[in-house]
Amino acid sequence: MWRSVLAFSALALAGAGLTGCALNKFERRDPWRDQAEQMCLSRKLVTTTEFVTPAKEIDGPGPCGMQQPFRVTRLGNGTVALKQRMTLACPALSEAEAWLADTIQPAAELYFGQPVAEINAGAYACRGRNNQPGAKLSEHSFGNAVDIMSFKLADGYVITVKGGWRGTEAEQGFLREVFLGACQRFTTVLAPGSNVFHYDHIHVDLARHDPRGLRRICQPLIKFTPQLGAEGRRLTRPLPPPRQPAPPQAPVDVEEDDPYGLTPMSQGRGPNPVARAPAHHPAPAAYASAPPQRPLAPRAPAPRTATALPDATLDDDAPLSLSPPGLSPGPLY
Repeated sequence: MWRSVLAFSALALAGAGLTGCALNKFERRDPWRDQAEQMCLSRKLVTTTEFVTPAKEIDGPGPCGMQQPFRVTRLGNGTVALKQRMTLACPALSEAEAWLADTIQPAAELYFGQPVAEINAGAYACRGRNNQPGAKLSEHSFGNAVDIMSFKLADGYVITVKGGWRGTEAEQGFLREVFLGACQRFTTVLAPGSNVFHYDHIHVDLARHDPRGLRRICQPLIKFTPQLGAEGRRLTRPLPPPRQPAPPQAPVDVEEDDPYGLTPMSQGRGPNPVARAPAHHPAPAAYASAPPQRPLAPRAPAPRTATALPDATLDDDAPLSLSPPGLSPGPLY
């Protein structure tokens, strides 16, 4: 029996050692994280409900965790379901709720005439950036970040970030409103076009890129005028202080194609083979002979007023209207 106990203890110690190797053993938890949590909790910026419940402190492994995590099954006071439960710290949860109320839902009503009913998102995962052992910890390791992959509307229509970023005019406009609204509240916002890892989700976090927390990273840069007017707009929470764009050398939380954090500290895991930007097929040369034209069969009308964009709009230089139905077109993307 004692041999079994000793063998089990040895295995447990070996597992703990491997876990420690997966994290950056030199990284320490920054004091501002606990301070931000305490300030958020003291100001009661998160209201506990049957859908938002406090959980026990998460302390480790390593510097991972948060003092007061919240388990979230629904947002918007229960009006928006989550495809999977999220665990978030108070600051990120508070800003996510405000982002939902002030930007996401108004944009859904503007472009689709109905609210968002479900969000597919991921949050807490104790792991290094890019899931690499020994790398600097991701903001997901502190419950300070959210990855959003898709939105489902009240009628069941799903808007994915991967397909909608260059989807119908309404989908593109909606996602850009959501993106720019996030840039007003979070210090890091990375969407398709920011880098190869974010072609299928929008990453938001509250990382500090300078000692005062006033630097921000909002990528990619887009030419788009939000249709959600700021004048007379009532916000559920005041916007954070104006932030300055971060210099190019500022640390960017580059996440690999694993927004759920399903394998957060897998040591033997190589790069995800699908974590790459969608292939871009160049248009045929101008002198290429056109294929013979065949008559097209009549097609049933699309169920939505926003029509899908032709293939030619995949070119970054092609003109594109992103105004919602009934409004005059704004600047082109």
